[in-house]
Amino acid sequence: MDTSKGPSEEAKSVDVYTAKGLLSTGYRYLDVRTKEEFEKGHVEGALNIPYMFITEEGRVKNPNFISQVLEVCNKDDHLVAACNSGGRGKKATIDLQHEGFEHVANIEGGYSAWVDAGFAGDNAAKLACKYRP
Repeated sequence: MDTSKGPSEEAKSVDVYTAKGLLSTGYRYLDVRTKEEFEKGHVEGALNIPYMFITEEGRVKNPNFISQVLEVCNKDDHLVAACNSGGRGKKATIDLQHEGFEHVANIEGGYSAWVDAGFAGDNAAKLACKYRP
C-alpha cells in the first residue's frame, strides 16, 4: 500500500461473526445510527454516537462526530462500528481511520446483519431500510 497518499478511502470491514468474536476480546461496539434507531434496538453495551442526523433537508453528517467519539474513546481503542445496513458505518470507519484510529472496523451489513445472524435475540426487531428487506 502506498502510504504517501495518506489514509485509505477503504474501510476495514468484518462480517458479523468476526465482529461478535472481536467484541468478546475487548472491542467496543460503536453504533453510529440515529438516537431513534438506537432506541428501537441495539447491541447490549453499545456506544451510540450518530454519524448522521435526519433533518427536514434529509440526512446530514454530524459535524461533531469525531469529537464526540474522542470524548469517550481513545485512538488506540479497539472498535467495531455499525449502522443499520453498513453505509454510514463504512463512512464513519473511514473518518475514524483518517483521524488516527488504527483498530476500527465496519460491520458489513450493520445491525440488520447482526439481527439476521440471531445475535440480537428472538424478539429483536430489524429496522427497515431502503437497502435491506
